[in-house]
Amino acid sequence: MTEDKRQGPWLAQVGFAVLAGLAVYGFVDMAKNAEIRRACEPLVQLRPQYLGYDRAAPAFDLPTIDGKRVKLSDHAGKVVILHFWTKTCKPCLDELPFVSKFAEQIKDRKDVVLITVTIDENPASIADVVQTVFEGKPPNVVIAFDPENAIVRDKYGTKLFPETWLIDPSGAIRARFDGVPMTGEQCDVAWNTPMLLSAIDALKGPAVCDIVVDPKLDPRPEKLIAPCRR
Repeated sequence: MTEDKRQGPWLAQVGFAVLAGLAVYGFVDMAKNAEIRRACEPLVQLRPQYLGYDRAAPAFDLPTIDGKRVKLSDHAGKVVILHFWTKTCKPCLDELPFVSKFAEQIKDRKDVVLITVTIDENPASIADVVQTVFEGKPPNVVIAFDPENAIVRDKYGTKLFPETWLIDPSGAIRARFDGVPMTGEQCDVAWNTPMLLSAIDALKGPAVCDIVVDPKLDPRPEKLIAPCRR
């Protein structure tokens, strides 16, 4: 038997092994992509103005309405929902009751924290808002104050209100919503929908939504971002 004939079966076996390996790799890669897509979909359905994974959330240490202080670092390992507002913003006031109801939904969860930050001066300056929104009861959300805009504007770059940020357990900014978060064809307020809870749960998983959304260049699949119908 010649050398070429002896090598024929061996080369065929190697070729088959390589092809099999590529097939397995392709399957694993497809499965991974499917997992990432499932993790991304709830976030994408909420139509954020920013969707990413590589920006660290700026640290903060702010006074709260109950005389304490809140630090972002105190909540490492949790999903943090950071909500910016002010009493001079009517959409903010319209949104706060939804925020309060959402806080009630997650009150027993140890893996999620909702922090609201207002640029108003102090507790006295928003007393009327608190009275109305929370019906005279103690607020069921953390209300922090940043009257100098040192955090809201200077660190997060916020200029329009309301604005909401989703921060994952590692401290990375995963999404930003300018205005009231909406979902569905009828543009329902997203605060009290299963979609938001699904998005929060997805942030705790190992899959990273490996896309970046920018208003100027939106690479999201069209079927995931059907336009709102007014």
